[in-house]
Amino acid sequence: MTAVLGRRAAPGRRAVPRRRRTRARLVWIAQHSLAIALALMFLGPLVFIALTALMSNRQALTADLWPDTWEWGNFAAVFTRAPMPRWFGNTLLYAGLATAFMLVSSVPVAYALARLRFRGGRVALVLVIAMMMLPPQVTAVPLYIVWARFGLADTLWPLILPTLFGNAFSIFLLRQFLVTIPADYSDAARVDGCGELRILLRVILPMARPAVAAVALFHFFYCWNDYYGPLLYGSTNLDNWTLSVGLASFRALHRVEWNLTMAATLLVLAPVIVVFFFAQRVFIEGVTLTGVKG
Repeated sequence: MTAVLGRRAAPGRRAVPRRRRTRARLVWIAQHSLAIALALMFLGPLVFIALTALMSNRQALTADLWPDTWEWGNFAAVFTRAPMPRWFGNTLLYAGLATAFMLVSSVPVAYALARLRFRGGRVALVLVIAMMMLPPQVTAVPLYIVWARFGLADTLWPLILPTLFGNAFSIFLLRQFLVTIPADYSDAARVDGCGELRILLRVILPMARPAVAAVALFHFFYCWNDYYGPLLYGSTNLDNWTLSVGLASFRALHRVEWNLTMAATLLVLAPVIVVFFFAQRVFIEGVTLTGVKG
């Protein structure tokens, strides 16, 4: 009799944890309702692009939001309609070289502004901040004339070579992180006989790896999505088109086929999403650890 009552009571005991789990889920949803709403706002357009990319041309942009047939061949059709490999190569060349040159030039400047004391250091920092506020359209015409005289107006080099002279935003962000590193590490290295270059390479850079990674990703994403620069310098030469310029002209060149346009858009977004997915930890760490200490 006792065993029978025990078996009958078991479902009731199991129901209590289920109610608790359900209540815990509802509480979690209520606490994160704003974050969930923002996530849906950001994911909604991406889902729409993905579903439209898998539709037929007749169904695209109709009232049907779910594909009747899954047209996976749209992605292959994009490569036959446009020189996507060339656009990918140009964009990767532009973003990769510009990011590498930016790091080589910006890291030493940020180190000098953060760790060294010299006359005019404050003025140099103010000039860096002022360069951040200068719109690129202000210097577009004189710079274009200069690059045209060098015969580089129809190439991507006017966008790559200036990064050898640093980037104001990257310098400022790196400088804000480097000032948070205790000076004791640098002093100990100087006592051991290290020069400033060796201190930068052996002591500071390993500790500033999150900030360097964040700055590199910022600049890489900017170059990957840049439309104004490649349009200004490379629009007249089809061999120098990047993904942003090519994607903007894709619809006009190949009729209004929205399924293929969305497939091309998804192909352009995919590398950025993959890079951020694998580097999000170090990226977020670098942004959050970048202090505001002056």
